[in-house]
Amino acid sequence: MNDPVVLVLIAIMPSVVVFLTAFYAIRHFLGARAKERQMERLAESHTEDRKQVLPLRLQAYERFTLFLERIQPGTLVLRVHRGSMGARDLQAALVATIREEFEHNVTQQIYVSDKAWQKVKQAKEETIRLVNMSFEQVGDGSGSDLSRRIFENNARLSHTPSQEGLVALKDEVRRLF
Repeated sequence: MNDPVVLVLIAIMPSVVVFLTAFYAIRHFLGARAKERQMERLAESHTEDRKQVLPLRLQAYERFTLFLERIQPGTLVLRVHRGSMGARDLQAALVATIREEFEHNVTQQIYVSDKAWQKVKQAKEETIRLVNMSFEQVGDGSGSDLSRRIFENNARLSHTPSQEGLVALKDEVRRLF
């Protein structure tokens, strides 16, 4: 038992245990503090991102609202129809206008929910379907005949496709605030 190595180990062992305990305690404390700072930076970054993204999201909702208003059958026909147009020309112009308006706003989909985006796409498709169905009913008549038929078919609907899309957009904007 008088072995010098054993005596040194017995003398040093408590110091090593205290050192290792202090080392791991300090390391744990510093790691927790670093995580805390990282979470604070992340929260600040998230808040800053929301401040920047919110105006873009609102702009997307505004643009989709404008799109849905512009493709309302009545508004669309009044804007596109020219007196000398035949039904086929008016139908082509109406469908082209709807598609151009849609393509102009398609990138805004990244700022709205999938549900709202689906409603916007559905409004576009159903409005095109209304125009095409009205054209089939009129055939090669005049543009005025097609306009009248679109107004009649639209009047039979309990709500227009655009109105459904607008309701979905308004609900989402309300939830943002």
